[in-house]
Amino acid sequence: MYTTVIVPRVSETDGVGHINNATLPVWFEAGRLEIFKLFTPDLSFHQWKMIIVKTTLQFKHQVHFGTDAEVRTWVKRIGNSSLELYEELWQNETLCAQNEAVYVNFDLAAQKSAAIPEVIKRKLSEHTVEEENNEGSTRTALTE
Repeated sequence: MYTTVIVPRVSETDGVGHINNATLPVWFEAGRLEIFKLFTPDLSFHQWKMIIVKTTLQFKHQVHFGTDAEVRTWVKRIGNSSLELYEELWQNETLCAQNEAVYVNFDLAAQKSAAIPEVIKRKLSEHTVEEENNEGSTRTALTE
């Protein structure tokens, strides 16, 4: 699991005192930084390889300004050229949001997907999520 501490900003707060719903995808992206570095170590946009093709966000609880939050990111599935992530946002020991994101390893010059190198697959496999429980839902030890 990758973990990233997020410090909510005043500018991310909406009129009713919550962190705005449009902010959470940005926070989840921040939690993927170490994964981005596996594919593009210098984070150069000229060499960028990770292209997002799908994201699914589910809100579970309100998120507030004034208390740090934590993004937890796991690798759910590693394909030939794609990568599926499972992510959670926690604040005050409460699960506030869940997200799934699918990325494709992309060759910018050729404008097509490319196989994920085995060395990267091995590093990613160190951060896999526990699979299904008895009800068929993907869950982590933290959300059971």
